Amino acid sequence: PAVPSPGLALAGRCPLSPTGAQTTQLLMQPPWRPAVLWDRVTLTCQGLGTASAITWYKDGQRWGQEGCDNFTVTESGTYTCDRPGSGHSATVRVLDDQLVLQVPAQALLEEDTVTLRCRG
Repeated sequence: PAVPSPGLALAGRCPLSPTGAQTTQLLMQPPWRPAVLWDRVTLTCQGLGTASAITWYKDGQRWGQEGCDNFTVTESGTYTCDRPGSGHSATVRVLDDQLVLQVPAQALLEEDTVTLRCRG
């Protein structure tokens, strides 16, 4: 009997990415962008690895909230976090503006209905 070639035997079994692959996510509460200080914004770093290994960055510089997976922001700036098992998160910018037009902090697609908030 004919033996299938090794290339065909593996077809469909090789995942495009490692099983369980996950990227670090920086979640924001309340979930509105842009975030503003007077909303008492809490950032949470989600991903693989333990919380004690998290490194936080503010404005591109290593920052003092290391070893915890969430905190309430007290200074305006651009924040990101790193978890050794899943890498750097996207950035979140927190403003100290007095008047903002906010959108939900979620992915939006063309033709989605969106609620905007004008706050001051």
